[in-house]
Amino acid sequence: MMDEMQKKEDFKQEEQEQEITKKKKGKRMAKWIVAALVVGMLTGTVFEGGQYIQQLKDEKKQAKIEKKQAEQSALTTSSVSGKDVSSVVSNVMPSIVAIDTTVSSTVEYFGQSYKQDSSGSGSGIIIGENENELLIVTNNHVVEGDNATVKVTFSDESTAEATIKGADSNADLAVLAVKKTDLKDKTKKKIKIATLGDSSETKVGDMSIAIGNALGYGQSVTVGYISAKDRKVSMEDSTMTLLQTDAAINPGNSGGALINASGEVIGINSVKYASDDVEGMGYAIPISDAVPIINELMNREQLSISEQGYLGIKGLDITEQLSNTYNMPEGIYVSEVTAGSPAEKGNIVTGDIITEINGREVKTLEELQEVLTYTKAGTEVSITVKKIKNGEYEKQKCTVTLGSKGKNASKSEQENTQKNQKQQK
Repeated sequence: MMDEMQKKEDFKQEEQEQEITKKKKGKRMAKWIVAALVVGMLTGTVFEGGQYIQQLKDEKKQAKIEKKQAEQSALTTSSVSGKDVSSVVSNVMPSIVAIDTTVSSTVEYFGQSYKQDSSGSGSGIIIGENENELLIVTNNHVVEGDNATVKVTFSDESTAEATIKGADSNADLAVLAVKKTDLKDKTKKKIKIATLGDSSETKVGDMSIAIGNALGYGQSVTVGYISAKDRKVSMEDSTMTLLQTDAAINPGNSGGALINASGEVIGINSVKYASDDVEGMGYAIPISDAVPIINELMNREQLSISEQGYLGIKGLDITEQLSNTYNMPEGIYVSEVTAGSPAEKGNIVTGDIITEINGREVKTLEELQEVLTYTKAGTEVSITVKKIKNGEYEKQKCTVTLGSKGKNASKSEQENTQKNQKQQK
C-alpha cells in the first residue's frame, strides 16, 4: 500500500518535472525566435541602409556627369555661337536701317555740262528720338556729298526721306533725322531704339555680331569675335582708334551695328578702313568714343556767326608724330590766350594742351572750331586740358562760359566758320 502511494507520488513529481522542462524549452525557443526576428530586422535595416547610401552615391555621381556634360555643352555653344544668335539678332534688327543715297553732280564733256547722279548704300542705327524726329546714326562717308538725297528703309521694308542733322567728317559720324509724320503707325510700332553698350568693357575674344545692308542687298548678319581693341588705323588725313573684328564687314555695312552677345551696340561698323590685301579684319568705331559726338550731333543746330561760341585762343596741333618726338600729349597746344577772353577767365593758359570739350575728344584746332561753330555763345562748357607741372603733364578740367564769335572772332576765323557751314550743308 505504501509502495503504491510512493509510486504515485514519484510519477506525479516526474510529470511536474517534465512540465517544467517543457516550459523552459518553450521559453528558450521563444527567445530564439525573437532573437532571430531581431537579427533579421537588423540585417534588413543594414541592407536597406546600404542600398540608400549607394543610391546617394549614384545620384551624386550622375549629377557630376550631368554637370560636366552641361559645361561641355555650354563650352561648345560658346565657341560656336555664344548665346542664341538668331534671338539676339531678331531683337536688334528693328533698330537697324538701310540707307541709300543719291548725289547729283555736274560733269563736263566736250565743253558741255551734264548732270550726273551717283548712288551709294550703307546702314544706320536708330539711337533716339525727340518730339518731332526719329534720329539715326551712321558713318559720315555714307551720306557725304553736296545736295545728297538720303532714303532710309526700316525693318518692315517701309521707306522715308531723311535729312542730315549733323555730321563730323573727322570722326566719320553723322546723325540723320526722319520726321515722325512721315512714318506709318505700323512702322512706329515695329521699330526700336537700339540699346547702347560700353565698348570699354569689351574684351578681346568676346563674340561680335555685325548687322548691316551689305552690298545694298538688304540686311544681313555676320558673326565673329573681337580681334583687337584700341587699334590705331591711319588714313590720309587722320588716325582713328577702332575695334577690330573678324566678323565680315563689307561695302554697305558702313554705319551698321557691331553688337555683343547681349544685343548691345558696341561699335559702328566702317569699311572705310578696310583693305583688299587682308581678310578677317573689319573695323568699328567704339560706341563709348562715339556717344559724346553723337549727343552733340543730335542736338546740333545751325547758328549764325553772332550766335556761335568763342573761346579766345590760338594754337597748334600736336600730332601723333610730334607727340612721340617731344613727349607731349596729342591735342591742341595753346600758343596764345587773348586777354579778357573766356579762355583766360576759365584758367586756360599758354602751354596748356586741350584734349576734350564736353567729353568729346578734340585733337586738332579744326575739330575744336567745329564744335564751337555749333555751340551757342553763353553756353558753359567743360574743357579738359593737360597742364605741365614739374616736367609732367597733369589732366585738369576747366569750366568756361563761351563768348560770342560774332563780336570777337577775327576775319580768318569767320571765314573758316563759313567754310565749315558750307561743308555741312
